[in-house]
Amino acid sequence: MLRKILRFRVIVFLIGWIFTHMSFLIPAKRLRETPNLIAFQHPSPSYRFHLLLIPKRQVQTLADFDPQDTAFLTDLYATVQSLVKEFDLKAYRLIVNGGKYQDFPHLHFHLISDI
Repeated sequence: MLRKILRFRVIVFLIGWIFTHMSFLIPAKRLRETPNLIAFQHPSPSYRFHLLLIPKRQVQTLADFDPQDTAFLTDLYATVQSLVKEFDLKAYRLIVNGGKYQDFPHLHFHLISDI
């Protein structure tokens, strides 16, 4: 059902708009928030440690991301490094899905670990 709803361009636009302009309304306990991204617990975790890191600006996939956007990349790496240190993760993965593997139509990263 969710995949059918996400096929509508207006829904995809609305999701991106919310992250860009109304991110304060997202009902999640923020572990980190910068001017460029939000990090919070995954609502349906697949791993013992599973966080989402989501850009605040509208980017649908990694292929659409501007590689010159060094502010976001700096925030992403600094946030991941601080979370790895805070939670003392000995092994972890930072994952980004794209294309048909991306269920949610907004660029996002998964920081996962079995701790």
